[in-house]
Order: sequence, then structure tokens, then C-alpha cells
Amino acid sequence: MIKKLSKDTHTQPFRGPIAITRIPTGAILEDNDDSAFGPLSFIDYATMQKGITIKMHEHINDEIFSYVWSGTMYHRDSAGYEVPINRGNLMLMNAGSSFWHEEKVKEDHVEMLQIFVRPREANLEPTIQFHEKPVSNEDWYVMVGPEGSEAPLHVRQQVYIMDAHPRKGDTLNVPKMNGYKPFLFVMDGSIIIDGINVNKLEAITDIDQPLFSIEVIEDATVVLFFVDMDAPMSLSGTISGGTMAK
Repeated sequence: MIKKLSKDTHTQPFRGPIAITRIPTGAILEDNDDSAFGPLSFIDYATMQKGITIKMHEHINDEIFSYVWSGTMYHRDSAGYEVPINRGNLMLMNAGSSFWHEEKVKEDHVEMLQIFVRPREANLEPTIQFHEKPVSNEDWYVMVGPEGSEAPLHVRQQVYIMDAHPRKGDTLNVPKMNGYKPFLFVMDGSIIIDGINVNKLEAITDIDQPLFSIEVIEDATVVLFFVDMDAPMSLSGTISGGTMAK
């Protein structure tokens, strides 16, 4: 059965020049005591105004995928990298035993997602990865996958992440992946799937049947996750290990 995650499930742990809307992916499921969708934990939708600095801070046992939709976020970390992250420039922090980073907005307002995945086990080696991709791909582009997959960025978990930017009036087929459940998130725009409207910051899944096709009502940016719901995972992540009452 198709299930939708509407905006009324979200919380706002931070408001103001830095605003974060926290999306508990597991709230899409009934009778789920965990706020995560398997090892896919929170999705943070963040907006940051010009001049903001989030000072150097530590993550432990979080796999964090940064997906910038607009603006440029300047990243600095304990591995010695100083890199501008903007649309089409992807970053994946595998925090492992300890990883520190700082975020700064020097120019335009930033709108982005930080996606938290629970790793397969605690205290893995910390590392960081970067990848440049097309910015307006209308079909699916695989951004993240498990270790050993052909994805350009690797997460230490059985999770795939892809995106597409279909245009108004398009029909976009949703791929299938055996053994994985889909979680389709709308970053921007509006779509209809199986007669259900899904708007910005909302999501849809079907854990029994594949999702089929998307009808695009407004130009959209959609992020599709495939998740092994039974994969082993650590709950010791700084953010990814947390849960919230539904």
C-alpha cells in the first residue's frame, strides 16, 4: 500500500538565520517505533542566510550526504579539506570514529539537504568524498550507493540515493531494485504518483509493491532512496542514531 509522509510530521529544531526542518523518514510507516526508515535516518532541510558560520563541530558514526539545491556552502574539515559545495557538487562525510567540520555561507542564501544514514557498524575509519554531477538531469542519476557498487559516492550501508529534475508535464518512471524499498522525496516542485499529490518536502513509499511512474505537475527536483530495511546498523550516530516519538 502506498503511504505518504506529509509536512505535518516534520519538526524545526532550529529557526532564524539558520533554519532546519527535520524530516523523520520512519514516520511514513504505521506502527513504527523508530523515526528512521530502516538505516535511512533523518533528512534535514536547511536554509542558511549570507554571513552564517556553523563552527567546527564533531560527528561520530553518522554517514552524512550533503545535497545543495541553491547557493554555495563553504566546507572545512578535520581532514584538511576546504571546498565550496553547491548545486552539482556533492559531498559525503563518513564520520566513523570522529569527524569535525565547519560550514559557512559567504554569498547567497543556501538551501540544501543533509541526509543522515546509520552505518553498518560503529567506529569505522572516518573519511570524506566529493563528486561533481550534472545539475539538470531529467532522468535518474545515481549519486550514492553501498561500498563496492558503481555509484560515485559510497555509504557504509545498504542504501542508494539518486536524483532527477523532471519538467512540468513529464512522466518519469521509477526504477525498481530487488531487496530494497523505495522512499521518494520531493525537494522542490510538485508531483502526482498513483493519484496522490506529493509536494515540496513530502515523500511517498510502497513497501509492498514497486512505485511506477511520476506525473510532474510543477518543475521538480526529486530524490529517490532505495533502502534495505533489514540491513544491520549502528544506533550510536551523533544524529543518525537518534529517534523521535511519533
